[in-house]
Amino acid sequence: MATSHVDDLFRTEGDDAVVLHVHVQPGSGRAAIVGRHGTALKIRVAAPPEGGRANTASADLLAETFGLKPAQVELVSGPSSRVKQFKLAEVDVDAFRTRLERLVGAGRPDKSTPQKADPLQP
Repeated sequence: MATSHVDDLFRTEGDDAVVLHVHVQPGSGRAAIVGRHGTALKIRVAAPPEGGRANTASADLLAETFGLKPAQVELVSGPSSRVKQFKLAEVDVDAFRTRLERLVGAGRPDKSTPQKADPLQP
């Protein structure tokens, strides 16, 4: 099987589960998939990072995005970090990869991050 430009964002577990690397930005105006953040899928959630609310909102967004039931999405690492891993169970790995490619391709750079000037340009 050929490798995809999103294969570094997740790993497979068995035939029907993936562990997705996610970078979460809590307290955003609305929930959205933003695109890539290094080797993670960057998402924004409106929920604040208190009491696990951003984790729950992140899991809910991933379930909705990939057409899963909330019970199929489990936080497996990073409960108090922006960098998290979610296990998505009972998924068709090829369909997941295709959907992830579309999401990452549709993502735009984070406009809130200032862009550094190119030192080679006058």
